[in-house]
Amino acid sequence: MTRPANEALIMIDIQNDFCSGGALAVKHGEQIVPLVNELQNEFAVKVLTQDWHPQHHKSFADNHDAKQHYDMTDMPYGPQVLWPNHCVQGTNGAAFHKDLNTDSADLVLRKGFRPHIDSYSAFFENDHTTPTGLSAYLRERGVDTLHMVGLATDFCVRFSAVDAAKLGFNVIVHLDACRAIDLNGSLKEALNEMQSHGVKFSGEMVAQ
Repeated sequence: MTRPANEALIMIDIQNDFCSGGALAVKHGEQIVPLVNELQNEFAVKVLTQDWHPQHHKSFADNHDAKQHYDMTDMPYGPQVLWPNHCVQGTNGAAFHKDLNTDSADLVLRKGFRPHIDSYSAFFENDHTTPTGLSAYLRERGVDTLHMVGLATDFCVRFSAVDAAKLGFNVIVHLDACRAIDLNGSLKEALNEMQSHGVKFSGEMVAQ
């Protein structure tokens, strides 16, 4: 099956640090790789996003005195989870999973490289105003419908899907090709928010 040229596959942060054994592992994250590879065959437009943090990134708990992993802090742009160091630029943790087909991607979009601001969404930094440039790229390719897969459902997939819907794209999240962190009920909240913005779901969510 080949989908129309106006549809794109957005593959979000399928990186070693988000898979088993990684610094911020999403449970069974690597299980989505075969399905994502299969889906790539259906699309003419394929985009990979890649978390790409400097070592001194302000979203890392280790860069704050007296803070623990998953504590909250206030950034100029609002509340921010303080994460374990992950997806540090140039490290194996930041690399794509070895079994992921990356050769057919048209674009690799790196995000989170600004030291003072995190970036969950593929479209905007966490201030919700600094663009990544992805929207303009997709518009110039004639794309208006996005199929999203990747890690994690309740963070980077969620924010990417909501921002894309706000920008006027039709958005379908393939739940069977995503996995969640589910931090303090974040998965349910994410599903509700995505639906409230008109995001559609495809496939069955895998129990974790």
